[in-house]
Amino acid sequence: MRVCGVDFKSNEANICLVDLSQGLFDVPDCRARKFTITDGASTEQIRLFQRQFFKLMEDYKVDKIIIRERPMKGKFAGSAVGFKMEAALQLIESVECEVFTASEMKESMKRNPIMVSMKEVGLKQFQEPAFQVACAYLNK
Repeated sequence: MRVCGVDFKSNEANICLVDLSQGLFDVPDCRARKFTITDGASTEQIRLFQRQFFKLMEDYKVDKIIIRERPMKGKFAGSAVGFKMEAALQLIESVECEVFTASEMKESMKRNPIMVSMKEVGLKQFQEPAFQVACAYLNK
């Protein structure tokens, strides 16, 4: 199963593809590491983001999009643009999408901790939360 972990920071969607095959994880090379929207009020930019993301999922044959849940209010609340981007992903009809809660992620990582560094798998530091949510989902 191939999933795409997504972590939203402000107006960016940081992504990481993770493949689980015969009990082994693989992090395939991907042409994109993040998507950015400069104008959250622009309908055209949201649509363009959705089309580009869908094309990436189609090209890499991703089975499911896993979004790291963010609080809606409080100190660590997600941004309005981030929630628009999340909705755009959830509305892609041909790819399944799931929001993975912090408690589910914590429980999965407690049972199966990730014992690899970002450098070892060829990822950038900003992709770590996306990688963690993808691995936690596949280990649940």
